[in-house]
Amino acid sequence: MDNARRRSSNRSIKRKKFDDELVEYSLGLPGVSNVKSGRARSQSVTTIHPEYTSQVNPVPPANIVAPTPSVDPKRKSLSKSSSSVARRNKKGRHQSQIATKDLGRWKPTDDLALIIGVQQTNDLRLVHLGTKFSCKFTVQELQQRWYALLYDQAVSRVAVAAMRNLHPDMVATVQDRALWNVQEEQILGTIKSQSNPSLNTFGELLSQHSDVFYPNRTAIALQRHWHTMRLYHLLPDQLVAPLPLHSKPVISFSDAEDMIQDVELNEPPDEALDRELRLQQRRSTHEIRQLENEIGRWNVLVDGVTGVCPGELDSNTLAVLRGRLVRYLMRSREITIGRCAKNHIVDVDLSLEGPAEKISRRQGTLKLRNTGEFYISSEGKRPIFVDGRPVMAGNKVRLYDNSVVEFASLRFIFSINQEIIKVIHNEAVRFNLPS
Repeated sequence: MDNARRRSSNRSIKRKKFDDELVEYSLGLPGVSNVKSGRARSQSVTTIHPEYTSQVNPVPPANIVAPTPSVDPKRKSLSKSSSSVARRNKKGRHQSQIATKDLGRWKPTDDLALIIGVQQTNDLRLVHLGTKFSCKFTVQELQQRWYALLYDQAVSRVAVAAMRNLHPDMVATVQDRALWNVQEEQILGTIKSQSNPSLNTFGELLSQHSDVFYPNRTAIALQRHWHTMRLYHLLPDQLVAPLPLHSKPVISFSDAEDMIQDVELNEPPDEALDRELRLQQRRSTHEIRQLENEIGRWNVLVDGVTGVCPGELDSNTLAVLRGRLVRYLMRSREITIGRCAKNHIVDVDLSLEGPAEKISRRQGTLKLRNTGEFYISSEGKRPIFVDGRPVMAGNKVRLYDNSVVEFASLRFIFSINQEIIKVIHNEAVRFNLPS
């Protein structure tokens, strides 16, 4: 016992018999203990002095049953009460979570519509088909929600409180959309489809059968639903009686169509219409012939210049005369250049580029030879300038790629489609064609 030193706590605030005195008592014999801190002392002995463990808590032999430790009845009742309270809180929290989760998808208006629909029809499938909810619920979901409203107290309590807090206008809107039951439609069916009932007729019908109709029905609602039933032939007098067994069966539409004779559908001939059609056909034929005759003149295609460098030449263009405003695409081996007049037409009309008063009606001719060389001949009163050199009337000169050709004050750049020209030159060499 001399070796046992007194342990002191390093805390600044000390509680009585918690640190110092508790340790001192634990140093004694196992039998000498305080009743209030017995559990703590035994823990202190086993933790601080392992050599006293065998004396404090001896291990019983195998053939001896260890005594059951005594339990304080107050502590036992306290533990039971605390566990029951915790279990109750957990159950309440779980139920509130279920109710909140259900309200997240099911709106109060949906619950009200479901209750009204079931009360009217007693059929969840009809409610699913005829009621418009905020979400697309299935029949199983409607059934689960209906059972929850009936038997689950937490869900029904929250749902009823939410429906009571609805605005009266929203409640009236849901009630106006209530489904119509069989008894209500039977009473409406007493009014014949051939008649033209007024609003007072439906008002009297509503007052006579107030115990059958839904409390929020009005005369206008009855009139609207009656017109809907008449539109879809749902009134009793509109239903077609079944055919007797010995009568002829109803034929299908395709069979009836086959029975119709096409001769009966033909209209009598109209002489004025036939004459007009013949004249229109003659005009169309004349226009087609004119276009066919003008195909030979379509040797040059005029294309506008936008200032952007034009793309590659197509496979039908031999060469291009590119000016400031337009481009002349050469599509044949020989074209005429000049100025179009009333009785004179040329392939390249230079008046489209600019002022052409000083240009002759037939200024020149541009020709492609079999050798792949382009030659331009001057035929006007004024010369043609090619790369700054004049070409007088009756003379001709060869045009190379990117040559500059001037007609009076109009300047053009001559570009050659080298791919096509190579093909033409190779064919000329292969077949020894004359130039």
